[in-house]
Amino acid sequence: MQTHHLNTPLSKDDIRKLKIGDAAYISGTVYAARDAAHKRMMEALDAGEPLPADLAGQLIYYVGPAPAKPGQAIGSAGPTTAGRMDAYAPRLLELGLAGMIGKGNRSKAVMDSIRQNGCVYFAATGGAAALIARSIKKYTVLAWPELGPEAFAAMEVEDFPVIVVADCEGGDLYEEGRKQYAKG
Repeated sequence: MQTHHLNTPLSKDDIRKLKIGDAAYISGTVYAARDAAHKRMMEALDAGEPLPADLAGQLIYYVGPAPAKPGQAIGSAGPTTAGRMDAYAPRLLELGLAGMIGKGNRSKAVMDSIRQNGCVYFAATGGAAALIARSIKKYTVLAWPELGPEAFAAMEVEDFPVIVVADCEGGDLYEEGRKQYAKG
């Protein structure tokens, strides 16, 4: 297992180096979007409209942050269960999205799309929302502000901590973990 320091946007070379179980610290722009923003992105694509940002080489963090306290860029910012975005993820990966950050397993369709498109899925630690928020230096809503914490936003992050749970070669840390537990 290795530790990586990554800057967005990610290149295909960056992604190919990542293996399940690796730790990574991400710096740069990471987009924030949950269920409602994903639904709006699909509606925009279906209508032939542009997305709020160019997703090529970028990451989306599945998060609905708490309001910021005075002097902070953002409130608690823990990961949302990624499976809630499974219906939308393959289409975004096909459009060039480099990967996603969330928590929990992904569907077979998403895992297949990660492999086919040479992408990555990272897990952020659930229950560490206040600590994760320290890595977020700026939070700017880019689209659909009426969605509140589910709006599409850009976050400037510095050393945002994640673990690789699905790599571009089809590795699945959740599946491998179950296999190791079953052996013991």
